[in-house]
Amino acid sequence: MFGDILRFLLEITFTLFGAALIARAWTHAVRLHPFNPLARGIYQVTNWLVLPLRKLVPAGHSVDWTSLLAAWLVALLYLVLIWLLAVGSLIPAAMLPKALASSLLMVVKWALNLIVWLTLLQAVLSWINPMSPLMALLQTLTAPMLDPIRRILPRGAAIDFSPLVLLILAQITLMMLARLTYGLLGV
Repeated sequence: MFGDILRFLLEITFTLFGAALIARAWTHAVRLHPFNPLARGIYQVTNWLVLPLRKLVPAGHSVDWTSLLAAWLVALLYLVLIWLLAVGSLIPAAMLPKALASSLLMVVKWALNLIVWLTLLQAVLSWINPMSPLMALLQTLTAPMLDPIRRILPRGAAIDFSPLVLLILAQITLMMLARLTYGLLGV
């Protein structure tokens, strides 16, 4: 029972921190103003890891490689800790390439979960309070994914089905990633 509780706490902690690192890279990509309260909060939570790494890997013009590298390192540490908790020893050297690939898949999984939650929040908020100040931020963050879907879907309906399509695509991809990740390390 203690192992299950510890595994749950590790998963929550690492998922939230990994999502914050991905959100940092995402805010960089959509050019969210650094003084935005959300961006400032994300920077405060992640600066302790990202700023030292930035000396080794600079952020690109449109992609924050430093934050993505930090998310990958956090995912790798998470997998090592989960393996240590389950098996009682470190990951064998022969399985290290699988662990590296699995941690990359974990980062993609965290990004997809972030997409799901932001899209759900935007959809619910658009029904409850479309004039909320949070709506502009959510639209800025989700527009790069929703706009291509909106171009494909037929126009004319009063309801925007693009969030539903994005949620379905993200969930299908999450299911495929879960199978791949489990197949690599069994985690």
